[in-house]
Amino acid sequence: MKLTKAQYDEIAQFLGHVQPTRQSLRKLKEKFPSQSQSTLLSIFSQEYQKQIKRTHAKHHTAEAIETYYQRYLNGVMKNAAAPILLELANEVDFAPSLMARIVLERFLQEKEQAIPSKTLINSMLRDPSQIPNGVLANQVYQCTVNDCCYGPLVDCIKHAIGHEHEVLLREMLLEKNLSFIAEDQLRAKGYDKTPDFILEVPVAVEGHIIHWIESKASFGDESSHQAYLQDQFWSYWNRFGPGLVIYWYGFIEELDCHRERGILLKDCFPTDIVTLRHSMAQR
Repeated sequence: MKLTKAQYDEIAQFLGHVQPTRQSLRKLKEKFPSQSQSTLLSIFSQEYQKQIKRTHAKHHTAEAIETYYQRYLNGVMKNAAAPILLELANEVDFAPSLMARIVLERFLQEKEQAIPSKTLINSMLRDPSQIPNGVLANQVYQCTVNDCCYGPLVDCIKHAIGHEHEVLLREMLLEKNLSFIAEDQLRAKGYDKTPDFILEVPVAVEGHIIHWIESKASFGDESSHQAYLQDQFWSYWNRFGPGLVIYWYGFIEELDCHRERGILLKDCFPTDIVTLRHSMAQR
């Protein structure tokens, strides 16, 4: 689903005034009933992540960390079963999983008298039963399962959705009898930055020659698209020629402005693919 910049800005503005909760997601769907639910969910997640990045530093000052840790200790002393960390995260507008990480790291630092490794922290967040304190393990678990935009559970879901759409794209290419080299094959040959699929024989889409296709299981907003252009798409273009990016959950239509230079945007698999065989048969 393609949105105009004005439509996208209206959704983003609405999200700027609500808490990042499942209740807010329901309100978003009610406010914009004509928009695809998957598109709204993708925008919801991306806008929330932008907000967290903007405020990340203030939650990681030594003073803030100590305040959160003491609030946690005082809270569980009064009622260990209450969702102390989850409520604290909501109160200060911070992602529950990230709040859990801060307090867990501070707890381990005090217990071990050393800064814990990221590997250990990540392992405990993925499996809170490893945390050597039952109350904290429960608090961390509550944060993880109630965070709809961050944390190990969300990371797994995003990875699965991304893989699902790559498989879907592969099946569509096979259905069209298009020969391709997949990303894993290219990496085995020593390539570092590679698109998901390189077409062994280029095709034409809407009058534009396509050498490669990249699958993105997300909405293409301005900031994510500019980052992808810089980090991925122009590198693909330099190495493999012009290509196609599919944003399965839509994009801001004004961003599709590099067609003449060789990067085409679509929100679905193109139906009007012209192959070399087709063009030769028409002569």
